[in-house]
Amino acid sequence: MNVRSELVEIATLHWHGFHLPAAADGGPHQPVAPGETWSPAFEVRQRASLFWYHSHAHQRAGPQVYAGLAGAIYVRDDESERLDLPNEYGVDDIPLVVQDRAFSSDGSFVYSASMHSRMMGARGDTLLVNGTVDSVFEAASDRLRLRVLNGSNARFYSFSFSDARSFHLIASDGGLLERPLHSKSVLLAPGERAQIVVDLSDGRAAELRARSAGNMGMGGGMMGRGMMGRERLDGGMGGGSDFGVLDILPGISRRRGASLPRQLVSLPAADASVAVRQRRFVLDMGMGMMGGFTINGKSMDMQRIDERVPMNEWEIWQIENASMMAHPFHIHDVQFRILDRDGKPPPAGEQGLKDTVVVNSRESVRLLLRFEDYADPDLPYMYHCHILEHEDAGMMGQFVVTR
Repeated sequence: MNVRSELVEIATLHWHGFHLPAAADGGPHQPVAPGETWSPAFEVRQRASLFWYHSHAHQRAGPQVYAGLAGAIYVRDDESERLDLPNEYGVDDIPLVVQDRAFSSDGSFVYSASMHSRMMGARGDTLLVNGTVDSVFEAASDRLRLRVLNGSNARFYSFSFSDARSFHLIASDGGLLERPLHSKSVLLAPGERAQIVVDLSDGRAAELRARSAGNMGMGGGMMGRGMMGRERLDGGMGGGSDFGVLDILPGISRRRGASLPRQLVSLPAADASVAVRQRRFVLDMGMGMMGGFTINGKSMDMQRIDERVPMNEWEIWQIENASMMAHPFHIHDVQFRILDRDGKPPPAGEQGLKDTVVVNSRESVRLLLRFEDYADPDLPYMYHCHILEHEDAGMMGQFVVTR
């Protein structure tokens, strides 16, 4: 990957969701100065899915992603190509990168650095989809595969169709689920992805909408996982806006779509008994939300290694949220499995491969993971909240993988 910077400030480019050496990760330890080119090399070692890249500059990820430093990456593999799924890019396989933005009267982005934006994350009143407003797509097939990425800085969205039509969820962050899941909505926090297949054989237009889901925990915690569990949508500080994402117009001449396979892939069981150790990570925002953004009581320090993780050993990471907001927790270099939420098994849509997980207010989530292939005693990976303003404010830590 050749990354040339023509900016006027230092930036980075992180390959979100990829398993790769720390030197190629694109975190804050791989800055790209104005006029420089950074050329990381790595082998793609993941299952097929939608991944993405975005700025991870120290204390500048929020404004740089907001200004446009982000994009989608398709990974394909033989296993998924053999399945009878919509698979022709731009025809029946469409990426939807969803980001909210605010505009000034001259059409430029407005990035707020207010205390409210620092606490809640930067939010806009206009939804962009692949960089456009009021997006329309003419479908040439009866089955349409939508790969949805929540690329917003802070908003959580519940995606559904305006006519309440159902669809099938087929993939989460790191790849295909074991089987398609019938649903009418899917909830995504910043950094999360989902792939859905919608049936358009009735010939009617379909409108995909995104209701901004509040992530404040007052009065009983944030919503659960949409169609995969319970859901509650809040107004006020948490959000509550309703956005149009995509108007889908069935073409006059459409090819018939094949029925979805009953089985997509086989995934190994998420077995907690294989873990040799457990680590605990407590997310917090300080007293009355006015204190520091911390993990285990510490704000991010570029000079401090928080965890040293042996390579090729299964571990359980227990993520606890002591704050009054839900936080999407992202771990670099690994696709993990969710073991449980407050001791209860995760809903079906969360039983696949994940790199970002929502931890609701006062909730504890256990993850099963193992770091393979790459060890570096000096260069760290990150774990952090994916509300980018929280990451920039210190809700982030560092770990190295050791032999």
